[in-house]
Amino acid sequence: MNAAPLILPLPERAWRVARRWAVAWWRILYLGAVVMVLMLSPSSYSRATRWRLARHMYQDTAPILLGFTVLAALLCLVITRIVVVTAQSYGLSRYALEMVIRVLVLELIPLTAALFVAMRATIPNGTQLALMRQSGRLEALRQRGADPVRMELMPRVVAGVYASITLAALSCVVALVMAYLGVYGFNTAGLPGYTRMFGQVFTPQITLVFALKTVFFSLAVALIPMAAGLYESGDAGRALQPDSELGGLARMFAVLLLIEVASLMGNYY
Repeated sequence: MNAAPLILPLPERAWRVARRWAVAWWRILYLGAVVMVLMLSPSSYSRATRWRLARHMYQDTAPILLGFTVLAALLCLVITRIVVVTAQSYGLSRYALEMVIRVLVLELIPLTAALFVAMRATIPNGTQLALMRQSGRLEALRQRGADPVRMELMPRVVAGVYASITLAALSCVVALVMAYLGVYGFNTAGLPGYTRMFGQVFTPQITLVFALKTVFFSLAVALIPMAAGLYESGDAGRALQPDSELGGLARMFAVLLLIEVASLMGNYY
């Protein structure tokens, strides 16, 4: 007969969950500090590392750049049309374009770009890193005198940051162009008012918050899946655990939510 599963007392279960939560966040912070030091160290960019970095930057950005740009353009046209028509029906057409810029460029585009990069690039890279650890490839690099974090993890993190910032910057430009075309069409009559409204929206404070939010979004989606793949899913003697990957995704979404809330507070309070 099979023995009944051991049911731990509630305090012990709560302690284990809290300890696992604290260890996971500490690993993310520690790994982030290590990667930042490696990124700023000239010795990290050897010939082999530069080749890996260039390859990952191309693979994580080029295949999704065109598709995401087209998707962002279509999304901007649709949202611009909906907002303009709705504002006209309530007599608020003078505020429609500013609302589109604030909602699309300041809020939706950076978050959408970060999530797109996470789903298409950094989460699969984290899974690859976990499989490499389980297969012993990272340990083999260690035995040959190479640093697995420098050789395998840092290029993936840098490529994820680069892809997220590139997609966000390009999509914001596309959103601004599509918003103008959706309101004024193919003429230059609205350029003076549009540029004046743009300057009123992008004050120095809002521009700084927008830039910091984009950078922190890119760091979150690039680093947290790598930490989940390097530590949680790759512990010795364990197979790839779905709950560990879900935990990494939950932490990534929590960090993105906190960054978005902080940016909203910085912009509007």
